[in-house]
Amino acid sequence: MEQGNVTIGLRRRWSDGLTSMHWRVLRASFLGWIFDGYETLAIVVVLVPMLHSVLTPAQAASTPVYAGLVIGITLLGWGLGGLIGGVLADYVGRKRMMLWSVFLYALFSGLTALSPDFVVLCGLRFLTGLAMGSEWSTGIALLSETWPENARAKGAGFLQSGFGWGTLLAAVVWYLLAAADPLGADTWRLMFVLGAVPALFVLYIRRGVNESEKWQRAVREKRWDATTAEPRAAGHTGGDKRPFTLAQLFRQREAARRTVLLGLLSIVATIGWWAISTLLPAYTVAIGQAQPVADRASWGTRVSITSTIGAIVAYTIGGFVIDVVGRRAFISLTFVGALVVTFVTYKLTHTVEAMLIIAPINGFFTLGFAYVWMAIYPCELFTSTVRSTASSFVFNAARLIAWVFPIIAGTIVKSFGGAPQAAMALGSVYVLGILLPWFLPETRGQGMPD
Repeated sequence: MEQGNVTIGLRRRWSDGLTSMHWRVLRASFLGWIFDGYETLAIVVVLVPMLHSVLTPAQAASTPVYAGLVIGITLLGWGLGGLIGGVLADYVGRKRMMLWSVFLYALFSGLTALSPDFVVLCGLRFLTGLAMGSEWSTGIALLSETWPENARAKGAGFLQSGFGWGTLLAAVVWYLLAAADPLGADTWRLMFVLGAVPALFVLYIRRGVNESEKWQRAVREKRWDATTAEPRAAGHTGGDKRPFTLAQLFRQREAARRTVLLGLLSIVATIGWWAISTLLPAYTVAIGQAQPVADRASWGTRVSITSTIGAIVAYTIGGFVIDVVGRRAFISLTFVGALVVTFVTYKLTHTVEAMLIIAPINGFFTLGFAYVWMAIYPCELFTSTVRSTASSFVFNAARLIAWVFPIIAGTIVKSFGGAPQAAMALGSVYVLGILLPWFLPETRGQGMPD
């Protein structure tokens, strides 16, 4: 009896109960998400030399326009690929979509290195985006359905940190390549080769990952309801014929309400990142031009790296914090922090040294915490037969809006009279993010509907 009491009294660690298979699922998903982060920043850091190689002299006169187009087209492909891949993963399985995603990503990313002109480059970036899109939602669905409840949010946060590590890796790789300059004006092509080759290794790792038993059981038992685990709940879509998963998110009233609110929160985070925080490097360089500092251009790179480090820290601890404060409070407080840090960054920071201090705090809220909840919360609001579809819609639908921001970024800044004014005007969207979470159900400690 005494021994039993001692056993009960022992404090369990969050990682108790995790097996080698659990860690294998995390590793396979984490590494795949690293390449998504790598690709996201790679296209940005090589933009100038890449366009110099593929644009004709006539096109080069409008370089900013073509720069926005190639980034926007990549994001568009990413958003569409995420929606398509997320839906397919609910039909053919998480593992199969993860394998196809990384294989096609490696193929099209490698082919990008051979782009002879702008049209081919855009086509390959769109196809790369399509392949990358389903990477996130399938990995998140698989991890959430295989990890134990006490560790699930932490594992999802670790998985999400892969994006930050990927962007950091891209920054470091390009720094080394640019310094060595092995191919001269074509050195940028090596960025895509180096991004594609390791993906084949991830393909090998993922072969050893098991399919989600929760998803398989839910499909066998025809659990078509989007928000409850009952196979034939009254008033919901049950029966032998499976309804289209994306339609399910809007056909049922509660599912539609959750989908719309989560989608709006995702749009808030995405506008905050792509329309505000990506201005940081250029804005820092502009500040440096008014100061007697050496190598002004390098400050933009430094700020980008430190901002990413802040995001990585947020990703890593996000699962622990959200389990303590709850889902709704976490999201609301995240956007409070994002709103405050946007004001501090663009209104109160006037030196490059100060920007180097505020940048990681900015990245912590506007990128790290603003996105990590998407890897945890949506999975808890939808059942296994639509979980990948729901997660991919929440995460990727916002990209179908965000893809235009790189194209119109210059116009936005000019119309508002400068980066600080544009950032503050667009940053007001964070107020919506503060309020909306309270209209969703709290799911902390309640597990997921199977």
